Amino acid sequence: MEYRILGPAEVLRDDGERVVLDGTKQRTVLAALLISGPNLLSDGRLSEFLWGQRPPATSTAQIYTYVSRLRKLLGDEVTIGRRSPGYVLDIGDGRLDLAEFEQHVRVGQDALAAARCEEAARHLRRALALWRGPALADVAESLADEEGGRLQELRLVALEGLAEADLVLGRHARLTAELFALVRLHPLRERFRAQLMIALHRCDRQAEALALYDEGRRLLAEELGVDPGVRLRRAHHAVLTDAADLIAPELPREAVSAGASTLRI
Repeated sequence: MEYRILGPAEVLRDDGERVVLDGTKQRTVLAALLISGPNLLSDGRLSEFLWGQRPPATSTAQIYTYVSRLRKLLGDEVTIGRRSPGYVLDIGDGRLDLAEFEQHVRVGQDALAAARCEEAARHLRRALALWRGPALADVAESLADEEGGRLQELRLVALEGLAEADLVLGRHARLTAELFALVRLHPLRERFRAQLMIALHRCDRQAEALALYDEGRRLLAEELGVDPGVRLRRAHHAVLTDAADLIAPELPREAVSAGASTLRI
């Protein structure tokens, strides 16, 4: 039997049956074990995820109960082994969405660095297609606070990489709406802003691109007390000079020339 671990809330068997986990703490135990991968998750660490700094006196017994329930729900193909002082999860032939996501992001980023932009876009889209909502939205707050931010950052990196690849591939027209939304959600994230400036410039919307830079410069000064970074300044200069060979701000011209045709405006 093959399992696909969709997240801490449910498991999908290869026969289509979904095993739904009830209760925040039950989901937290599974999520923490999944994130730990093949590494030992200690009782103390698991206790922190479940109850923070004030675990109940019965915490060890409660953890044992949660693990026992998970063993019954997941069946023989998934093993939760006891290795003092904690547990290790082995999903066997199962597939974990987080592992698939990280693998696609890794391959996509490597392909992007080598200017294999079609390959990069393909893998990064596959990675992002695995997301169905905020990471760790239905687990205990301690685990969500610690790991949720890291997973969200991975998603943003994948979005940035995909936009980079699509810009090199000439897909700027269809990128603008998505990048506008991302800039509004993450106004201090300079890479999204620089990418949107490039896309707007290619769509003959130079005035909007320059206004976007001015807005970013003001926000960075007000919120962080800093000037725009190199990628945002580079995009600004390219728009001002109407660069004929304007490319995505993260890829050097020689790399793009080696892996794909340089795009003309």
